[in-house]
Amino acid sequence: MRILFIRHGEPDYARDCLTDEGRRQAEAAAERLSGENIARIYSSPNGRARQTAAATARRLGLPVVILDYMHEITWGGPDIPVDGHPWTLGDWLLDRENFDYYANDWREHPYFKHNAATDDYRRVTAKFDALLETLGYRHEGARFLCADGSEETVAVFSHGGSGACALAHLLALPFPYVASVMPYDFTSIISVVLPARPGEYVHARLELFNDAAHIRRRAEGPRLQDRPDGVRE
Repeated sequence: MRILFIRHGEPDYARDCLTDEGRRQAEAAAERLSGENIARIYSSPNGRARQTAAATARRLGLPVVILDYMHEITWGGPDIPVDGHPWTLGDWLLDRENFDYYANDWREHPYFKHNAATDDYRRVTAKFDALLETLGYRHEGARFLCADGSEETVAVFSHGGSGACALAHLLALPFPYVASVMPYDFTSIISVVLPARPGEYVHARLELFNDAAHIRRRAEGPRLQDRPDGVRE
């Protein structure tokens, strides 16, 4: 099974919708995705993700199933710098504290222990595991028990945050680390493969990351996750 994660197009965050440029990006993504043999389309309930998904759904003649838990994550908590912003905190732990994500549990770090982003991470990952089980894959630790060997391709339209939560969980990587070192562009496509071997344990494999060739213009660099200081990275 292939899981395609697609971030929404350029947004008007105040109105939770796409800008004119974002709508053009959504149409470009729909054209790019039209040859991927997508069987199911899922979307966050947020307007900017639903509008992005709708462009592909119209082209493919498929319904959009709303995953309420894939709405964009929140962040913040008492005495946490940069308002608890997980992308910036991921950088902070690497650059200022030389934090070892593999020797320590990031969820117990003071910046994340009482951070709303950590609660959202737990919510997204638990619900996403439940979805995968309905598709024939039961998550056990860093691996999956393949029940029936589904070979479908499914598309999940969501956000920089909720998408990173699901991606980190699938790949058994720390969420703030993924947020820091794996940012991705508007309407970029990420492909994760779960091999179809019924009755066997398998692990997720990253097949494609941040494919945004359908929207990038030669004169512009990629537009990735915003930091609170307004600097795009």
